[in-house]
Amino acid sequence: MGNWADWQKNMGVSFHNPLLLQQALTHSSCANESTNFTSLPGPDNERLEFLGDSVLGMVVTEMLYHEFSDLPEGKLTMIRARLICQETLSSIAASLDLGSYLIMGQGETKCNGRTRISNLANALEAIIGALYLDQGLCQAKQFTLKQLEPLLGEIRAGQVPPDYKSWLQEYTQHNKQSTPSYRMVEARGPDHDKSFTVEVFVDQEMVGRGLGSSKKRAETAAAKSAWMKLR
Repeated sequence: MGNWADWQKNMGVSFHNPLLLQQALTHSSCANESTNFTSLPGPDNERLEFLGDSVLGMVVTEMLYHEFSDLPEGKLTMIRARLICQETLSSIAASLDLGSYLIMGQGETKCNGRTRISNLANALEAIIGALYLDQGLCQAKQFTLKQLEPLLGEIRAGQVPPDYKSWLQEYTQHNKQSTPSYRMVEARGPDHDKSFTVEVFVDQEMVGRGLGSSKKRAETAAAKSAWMKLR
């Protein structure tokens, strides 16, 4: 586990309450493995993640509203989805080396928990939530936009390809209060030349189907099909 003081120095932040930073970096697996309550490092980061998710969404939404004043709601929604999706957040967290600073149980560590996409994305959201509680919205906003700036620059330049999975998730959460789920229905061909068929469901209704040379590509194709249909 890395040194928190070094990380804060590198990030240009300094927590007034270091316990908030500790909580933001504490994975729930610590509690799951502990048999002695007094040995726990403190609360895990799930509540801070919940708060940070809302702060992140508000900060990004406000920024897009002002910066892209000529874009309609649908375009703004697509850009926001790309900026706050799990893949984006985990990539930022990895660039900040957050995995090295996570406090987690031995089982989660052995299962590559420090590089798991969900753990990294959740930790970044928890950091944003902790910073908001520690120093207010202004500092949380400054930190958040600084981390998103490289991707935002690519979006401004039109260099980022469509992310249909993120767009679909954003759309269904906003309009249907539901999250899409993917189901692989077929895998054909030899190992060196397989093709996969995936269906995507919203509220148990199949809304898209896709074919690809990998499960990920098939999911993307299914998401594109569903996005075009629903939009």
